[in-house]
This record gives sequence, C-alpha cells and structure tokens, in this order.
Amino acid sequence: MSLFARYPSLQNRTVLITGGATGIGASLVEAFADQGARVGFVDLAVAEGRSLAARLSKSATPPLFIAADLTDTAALVAATRQVHAAFGPITVLLNNAANDRRHALDTVTPESWDAGIGVNLKHQFFAAQAVAPDMKGAGGGSIVNFGSISWMLKQGGMPVYTTSKAAVQGLTRSLARDLGPFGIRVNTLVPGWVMTEKQLRLWVSDESRAEIARGQCLAAALEPAHIARMALFLAADDSAMCTAQDFVVDGGWV
Repeated sequence: MSLFARYPSLQNRTVLITGGATGIGASLVEAFADQGARVGFVDLAVAEGRSLAARLSKSATPPLFIAADLTDTAALVAATRQVHAAFGPITVLLNNAANDRRHALDTVTPESWDAGIGVNLKHQFFAAQAVAPDMKGAGGGSIVNFGSISWMLKQGGMPVYTTSKAAVQGLTRSLARDLGPFGIRVNTLVPGWVMTEKQLRLWVSDESRAEIARGQCLAAALEPAHIARMALFLAADDSAMCTAQDFVVDGGWV
C-alpha cells in the first residue's frame, strides 16, 4: 500500500506532459496515470516513449504517447489536439521538456542559441497558449512550468540553458496574471540536481556527488519521484489558491 497522497480531483483529468518518455518526465507520466488521470505525453524519444506507454497499458486509462519535436510549434499544437481528441479538454499542462547539454560560452552560435531557447523555453509558452482555450472552457486548470536551480547557483558551462531556465520564472508570473481571471493557475516547479539515468550516465561524478553533498541540507539523493509528487499537488485542487509561485524541490540547496 502506498504511503503517499491520493488526489481524487486528478481522477479522469486530462493531463499533457512534454518530454515524458524518460527521466523526470517518465516519472510524471507514471505518477499521473497511477492517480487515474488521462495522460498524453510528447517526446522525440520514440522507442522510450512507446516502451513506457506499453508498460503502463494496464492503467485505468492507458497513457497516449505522441512522437513529436516540441521545438516545431506546429507539431506541438497538433499534439495537443491529439490529446484533446483522445481524452477531452486538457486541464493540466506539465511543461517538463528540456535539454541541459553542457556548452562553453565561446561555442554558442546564433543557431545553437535559438535551439537551446526553443527546447528549454519557447515550447513552454506555445504549449500554454495551445491549451489555454481548453482550460478557459473548463473553468480553470493548472500549468506547471519546469525551472532549474542551476542559474540560482550561478552554474557555469551552459549559458543558454541557465538563461532560458531563469526566464521560465518570468514566463510563469506573466501567464499567472493573464490567465488568473479564468481560474487557471500557473506555477514553476524548480528541481535541484535529480538523479535521472541521463544525469548519472553523463554528468554525475565523484566530484559532483561531493558538490551535491555540500550543497543539499538533506543527505538523500534527489529522485524523479520527488519531483513528480510535487507536480501532483500543483495539478490537483489541493493547491487551488497557489499561483505565480516557485516550488523548489532540491533537498535544501538554494
């Protein structure tokens, strides 16, 4: 029996998750499907997305995987329409997709800048724009934009990523004001250094583990499930008067 909260308001609620095939995104898909939500998720990782959908096929409502490039705004809008057609109006949006590829200052080109902003920031705005009519029609909804503590820590070695993640919090506050009159809440979920398979494979070393240990107040590893549990709360009616806020889940680092 689970020790964690159940959210009756999420039952049969239509949820769109960007970047849902792996890492934090996959944990989000699993968590919302377990709550009885109707989950559509979008990702470029086709094999991983299909595998996750197959693994969760016995859910009350099996998640719908849509293979699409979120930096292609037309494809993103088409994906939202597919989720709406399959499950009804989208009232929860989790703007999770991102790419924290490391890059040196002197290697950034106009093209790589635009690509980084596209995957880390631009799609969050256009996904919100695409689902806003559904949420307005439903009388409300919840948008959760995903940020990062990296820029708060003045982390170097990926200036396009940290710039875009800082901008997410400005986007959240702007959307919260514009959409609030329609009962739509917009918040930023700000993860710390989450021990996903990708992070462990590419970036986490003995040196970085020591950095995490120095930075976090809590000694435990930060896992994708910790992020998903905050996302459930922000999507559910339990957080009905929470909007324009930053919810940091980082073990006490910042």
